[in-house]
Amino acid sequence: MPVKSVSRQQSQTPAQQLQQQQQRDVENGIYPNIPAERRSPVRPLRPPTLRQDTVDMEEIPLNQVNVQQESEDRQRMREVFDKHDSDRDGLINTHELKGLISDGYCRDIPAYIAEQILRRSDTDNDGHLDFEEFYVMSQHHKWMMRNLLTRYCRYIVPPPKPLEGDEPDGAYEKQMSLCPPPLTMVIFSIIEIIMFLVDVIYFQDDPNHNQRLGESTNGPAATLFIYNPYKRYEAWRFVSYMFVHVGITHLLMNLIIQIFLGIALELVHHWWRVALVYLAGVLAGSMGTSLTSPRIFLAGASGGVYALITAHIATIIMNYSEMEYAIVQLLFFLVFCFTDLGTSVYRHLTDQHDQIGYVAHLSGAVAGLLVGIGVLRNLEVRSWERVLWWIAVIFYFALMTTGIIVHIFVPDYFPKPEYN
Repeated sequence: MPVKSVSRQQSQTPAQQLQQQQQRDVENGIYPNIPAERRSPVRPLRPPTLRQDTVDMEEIPLNQVNVQQESEDRQRMREVFDKHDSDRDGLINTHELKGLISDGYCRDIPAYIAEQILRRSDTDNDGHLDFEEFYVMSQHHKWMMRNLLTRYCRYIVPPPKPLEGDEPDGAYEKQMSLCPPPLTMVIFSIIEIIMFLVDVIYFQDDPNHNQRLGESTNGPAATLFIYNPYKRYEAWRFVSYMFVHVGITHLLMNLIIQIFLGIALELVHHWWRVALVYLAGVLAGSMGTSLTSPRIFLAGASGGVYALITAHIATIIMNYSEMEYAIVQLLFFLVFCFTDLGTSVYRHLTDQHDQIGYVAHLSGAVAGLLVGIGVLRNLEVRSWERVLWWIAVIFYFALMTTGIIVHIFVPDYFPKPEYN
């Protein structure tokens, strides 16, 4: 009887065939969901993916493609590249790359992940991706080629609720630093408190003033530092009036606002920039008041406070793309400014005893906006921002120069000085 040849596959039991199939699947990168007792003893299944804090830039082999296919890929990547090159400089930066990733349904990716992606693909280390670097990245990294951004987010990116240790999302917010500590506005505030207490202590035994705490402008500090239109020759008064406050309410309101807003600016822009904005607002407040109401005395730091308010608007304008919730912040400050302006106009029209220097507020606000654009940090300079910078700087110096010229060469417009 002839001997029949039997294939190896036919001689194997179903269990052995299943085991071999599972081994082939594992070798090909396929991980079926099978019971643990039936898993292959040769190659264990891939362990569950854990959340990482870095980007897994796993490379995949490039398949051999013909010239036509490569041309189509380049054209497709060129369209993606041009779409997200928002400033049309031929380069993709971190923020543009983050926008590209967000379009792939990965909207919670933090900025530091996008920075790592860009850094690992930036072969010439210039901080940007040109098209060739972008194209190579798209060909080598499966998260780009296979549109697996959703899976990428699930494994890599933290959930919407921030976890402990997560970095703030937004390049502007990441610039915040406590070194050096934000003490500029705190120091200004302490000096203002000391000057206020000097006058309060001076009048503590005077029965004519004990019912109106700190409201006298005849104390030693107020007499020396208040803006007095009859002593304009004492030039320091154009700035030093910020240390004088009429009443504890006046003092507290200015202290709260300038500390709250000043520290927020100083964390990003550092002390000297915030000091310039604040002092520019104070100087503009006295200059504007002197030109429009040449016989008005002036006290308080409101010009500097309003400069800090509009300086926030300036930094939002210049760093809009780098800030998280920029539109919310901008709306908040605009609503605040217009509400205060409307209240001020109403009070001025209805209260004949109203003594608030609204011109100082308005002048300080204008100075804060212009000087803020000029000196505060701009994290990514765009062409239109350069034009805006020049406009702001030129306009501010033109206004201040005009005010100084009027004070020097048109003395008859102002009250005669008193030298006693």
